Amino acid sequence: MSTTSMPEPMAKRLGYALKRAQHALRTRMDDALRPLGLTSPQYAVLSAVELEPGMSNARLARAAFVTPQTMQGILANLERDGLLVRQADPEHGRILRSELTSRGKAVLARAHWAVEEVENAMISSLGTAEAARIATLLAQCADALSSTDPD
Repeated sequence: MSTTSMPEPMAKRLGYALKRAQHALRTRMDDALRPLGLTSPQYAVLSAVELEPGMSNARLARAAFVTPQTMQGILANLERDGLLVRQADPEHGRILRSELTSRGKAVLARAHWAVEEVENAMISSLGTAEAARIATLLAQCADALSSTDPD
């Protein structure tokens, strides 16, 4: 058995290694974000809204890797906590557009710092060039799997 508590052939599979790294990253991010009152999906939503205010709920759900139904709850909680506001789109009244509040911007700035610390710990043994190369390779893997999606 390997140190991952999986039989060695399984532990050496790329998919397993990727999931193990993702799980460790998510756990550390949640730990780092908890003092700020955020979860990883909430952080992803706030980050996406920061980059593109007014992004649709469907796109936010994809950015946070959650279902549209789950996104409704995340947005309601972020709005309740005063981190973002949702206003009706002037052209499509039923569509709600999200924007960060001043408080949301301040919390997100601290969250960016916390997440950067986690990411730095994750790649501390790699170096910048190797980390960039892994990011490129993982994007290629995701693209290869996405291109085979039936929809």
